[in-house]
Amino acid sequence: MKALALTIVVLVSKYIGFPHDLTVFSSKHMQKKTWILIFSVFILQIFTYSKALDVTQYGAVGDGVTDDSQAFLKAWEAVCGGTGDGQLIVPAGMAFMLQPLKFQGSCKSTPIVVQVLGNLVASSRGKWKGDKDQWILFSDIEELVVEGNGEINGQGSSWWEHKGSSRPTALKFKSCNNLRLSGLTHVDSAMAHIHINGCNDVTISNLRINAPESSPNTDGIDIAVSSNVIIQDCVIATGDDCIAINSGTANIRISGIDCGPGHGISIGSLGKDGEIASVEDVCVQNCNFRGTMNGARIKTWPGGSGYARRITFNGITLDNVENPIIIDQHYNNGDSDKSTDEKVRMHINKDCIHIDLKIVLKRKCDFSLVVGGGSEQSSV
Repeated sequence: MKALALTIVVLVSKYIGFPHDLTVFSSKHMQKKTWILIFSVFILQIFTYSKALDVTQYGAVGDGVTDDSQAFLKAWEAVCGGTGDGQLIVPAGMAFMLQPLKFQGSCKSTPIVVQVLGNLVASSRGKWKGDKDQWILFSDIEELVVEGNGEINGQGSSWWEHKGSSRPTALKFKSCNNLRLSGLTHVDSAMAHIHINGCNDVTISNLRINAPESSPNTDGIDIAVSSNVIIQDCVIATGDDCIAINSGTANIRISGIDCGPGHGISIGSLGKDGEIASVEDVCVQNCNFRGTMNGARIKTWPGGSGYARRITFNGITLDNVENPIIIDQHYNNGDSDKSTDEKVRMHINKDCIHIDLKIVLKRKCDFSLVVGGGSEQSSV
């Protein structure tokens, strides 16, 4: 198709009759033939981009009320099967209400590019149908790109009062290597906004993630069992961790994050229910924390085992942060009834942890270390 479009442009150019010496190309000649040039460019664009699929081609209504789930699944089946040059478009100016969806690979086309230009809206809790683990799942897809300037709205307010019950993560990626996420706005997830699990070579950039400070467990980005992850230039304001780095992760690079409100950027929690956990080679640099509960945080459960090593927080600015640094090896998720007498077996190599902070103090701040059997705390 592209070759045909180029052929058309060449033929039109010959018809116009471009002279070899452009100095003799008169203004009158230019005006007379300009419309033909415009037409040729138009044809080129049609043939170049017309193969991308639009969810409305498969019956999506986009009025924010009609359930468009089946239309999205049909569109995904087509693009994953090789139709549309691997491009799927969610058009601007429309809102698509979706029940829980699973976009499954593997796909015939690579890369798969999903352009979210409109808004995706979750069903409210009372009208929810199906899986409560996550709302939108992408699984087993190589070279997936999800980008655009649209919004993903988890409608979390109807879930937050039910803190003890199961609540869905808004957007989850499982076993998606060479993953790229950029440009979108994520708001009001019932639980975590984005969860990355079992993915290698991931780049996340230029996202905006927003939820009220009071919203429970609304982490911005959670990472687990993944390696070679870059998160950069994002603005995150939530009711929990801006970014949480969980077990099985290695080689994580985080930079240019504006975090707050929220609980900061955390390693863990690690070792819950006696698990063997590991996190290594994490670099957090040039990030700003404003009005957060914590800054740099490492949290492990007593009774778990494993290690956290080669952790760097560098060039961090803290403004109005309650706890700039916390290393807590008796973490219990705020449950004071749980015993913390269990022996600590999680190894945190403090010689491999480097923290460099610039603190802009607007209130009293605590530096807390709860390591092994004791604790140290100082205030400034």
